[in-house]
Amino acid sequence: MAETGASPLPCTPPARSPLFSAEPFIWLTARVLEQRLFAYHFLRGAPAAVEAALDAYRNEDGGYGHALEPDLRGPVSQPLHTAHALRVLDAVGRCGGQRVERVCRYLTSVSTADGALPAVHPSGRGYPAAPLVQGAPTASDTPDRAGSRGSLPATGPVVGLLHRNEVWHAWLFRATDFCWQAVANLEKPHPHEVLAAVAFLDSVPDRPRAEAAADRLGRLVRAQWLAALDPGRSVPPGRAPGARHVPQQATHRGDPGPRHFPHDFARSPASLARAWFTDDEMARSLDHLAAGQQEDGGWPLRRRPWAPVPALETRALVTIEALRTLRAYGRFVG
Repeated sequence: MAETGASPLPCTPPARSPLFSAEPFIWLTARVLEQRLFAYHFLRGAPAAVEAALDAYRNEDGGYGHALEPDLRGPVSQPLHTAHALRVLDAVGRCGGQRVERVCRYLTSVSTADGALPAVHPSGRGYPAAPLVQGAPTASDTPDRAGSRGSLPATGPVVGLLHRNEVWHAWLFRATDFCWQAVANLEKPHPHEVLAAVAFLDSVPDRPRAEAAADRLGRLVRAQWLAALDPGRSVPPGRAPGARHVPQQATHRGDPGPRHFPHDFARSPASLARAWFTDDEMARSLDHLAAGQQEDGGWPLRRRPWAPVPALETRALVTIEALRTLRAYGRFVG
């Protein structure tokens, strides 16, 4: 029997559980896509319903736009939106087939000369965007002969997701080589580069090489204080926990940004980044995450909002991710 776009939802989660508190926040504030993702992950919703909501963001070129990634507005396709779409498809087990073939054709069309993805494609210039994603170069960026730059934060998660789902396409060969080189070149990385590297290393097929690269990267994360190992400790602005100073390369456009915690790097126990932290460090990190749920049932943004609507849309994403991370580590969510 063909699967329909909706399915009956089970009874309400247990009262006073994190899930019980988060549910009204999602129905009140989230976009249709996040509402259906929430239903899929926690209320036995149908994957077809998620796919149907995601289709509203798809463009004729095979990419995704229309502010699918809330911090990047405008209708045109962008690599960041397309990476977001792949995460959604992966989450519901639908990352394959002709849909992903079209995505790969789009990725080929917007790639830089070295086969990587730019942080922001020039077609998006002129549309509102958060300062964080306006194409500022990072330590891993390499200029191509056209003047645009390949970006590890844009490329790594996409390559990782495609490998995770055993997608094979000509675009992947050069993009994978780019990611290996970019990860090897990281010496004083920004946390966003580390997150992208982990997304790549967790799924790339060459597991011995990935494990060796992750081990080196984990030592950098600890040596450069990129993870707050004691979340309850107050840290002066612009200073990493326990460090005398924040390396200049660990900031973005002069802004130290939000602190990152062990659970940010290791979203599940299966991640290679889990080995970077002790059991006690991870437990403190998860305790901090669980305690972050606010009175309205959602989790907060950990950075200054740049516009009201993207902030609200992002909070729904952050809330779903927090619940998924806690559940992945065996924490009770409801």
